[in-house]
Amino acid sequence: MHLLKKRSVKFLAQAVAVAVIIAGAVFYIAGQKSVTIAIDGSSQEITTRAATVEDLLAQQQITLDERDEISTGLDAQVHDDQVIDIKRNKSIEISVDGTDRVVHTTGMTVADVIAQLDLANGSEVSLDGDIELVSLKESIEILTPKTVNLKVGTEDKQEVQTTAVDLAEFLAAQNIKLGADDELNVKVDGELSRDVESSVAISNKMNLDVIRVEYKTWEETRAIDFETKKTNDSKLEKGKTKVETKGKKGERELTLRQEIRNGEKGEEEVLKSKVTVEPEAQEVRVGTKKAEPKKTSTPKKTSTPKNISATWAALAKCESGGNWSINTGNGYYGGLQFSASSWRAVGGTQYAPLPHLATPQQQIAAAEKLRANGGWGHWPACSRKLGLR
Repeated sequence: MHLLKKRSVKFLAQAVAVAVIIAGAVFYIAGQKSVTIAIDGSSQEITTRAATVEDLLAQQQITLDERDEISTGLDAQVHDDQVIDIKRNKSIEISVDGTDRVVHTTGMTVADVIAQLDLANGSEVSLDGDIELVSLKESIEILTPKTVNLKVGTEDKQEVQTTAVDLAEFLAAQNIKLGADDELNVKVDGELSRDVESSVAISNKMNLDVIRVEYKTWEETRAIDFETKKTNDSKLEKGKTKVETKGKKGERELTLRQEIRNGEKGEEEVLKSKVTVEPEAQEVRVGTKKAEPKKTSTPKKTSTPKNISATWAALAKCESGGNWSINTGNGYYGGLQFSASSWRAVGGTQYAPLPHLATPQQQIAAAEKLRANGGWGHWPACSRKLGLR
């Protein structure tokens, strides 16, 4: 009986142990969760009893960089069928308009990097957008569009959008060919640079002026003026000159060049000059002798003839002092002081061009005609003084 009791206790203990083991296994299995971890699109499914995401990552020996992105918080509870998405940071070398830089991104493709940079429309990218960053072995070259204010020769200025790196590439894209002597003038931020090289980089809002330049070269013969040598001559009257030896012009052969800029001709440049005929000087004698003073002759006074009537003689005495040939330059002539118009009106020019050149008798004859038409009033002051009216 005692033996039977011992056996029963033993069997009971074994049953309890088995039950504990089974319960523990059930509890252990019940505490496990199925979780999917995706790293940059590469997924793996794992079974875990971790309580938090941080615990799970530690179990899987997954570390995060400060720039990595995870779809859930590290302190979040892990649950069954959970998907945890991790995007690793990637340092991508890029060049924007020739300036190198490094871009940090959790994107997967080149297109993701371009979208992150928020580039202007029309930018050019050296690589296709669907290339995966993890397989990238070269930097991404990016060219952004720029505005160039272009003027070619005499054409109107135009605004051109371009992604060209330098002037040479830009001109080629615009199908603009440069002549051997053409110039490129560039103005950026108000600063003008003349005759620059085509390797100059393109910048936004640049003003580019293409100057069409050509040179015209030709041969020409031109005259050389002769020199004039002057010699004083005391025998020649002062103010007068006399050519002793006549001068002869020489000749010079020239090679000339002229610059033409946008159709406008510049100054002529002498490249070569050779005198082929020497000029011969002209010799001139210059008078220094003082001129003898000229004798001035006083016009001869014509007095009143004796056969002139007393009335006309008295009138002439009053008007001209009795000088029938007087001409003082005051516009009145002769003994009776005719004006030129009055002289012509009574036909006095049949005697002489002007009254003072006519004889006293001819002047009186003309005066009689004048008196017949207007009386003595033609000589107002003297006729009144003499009591003739």
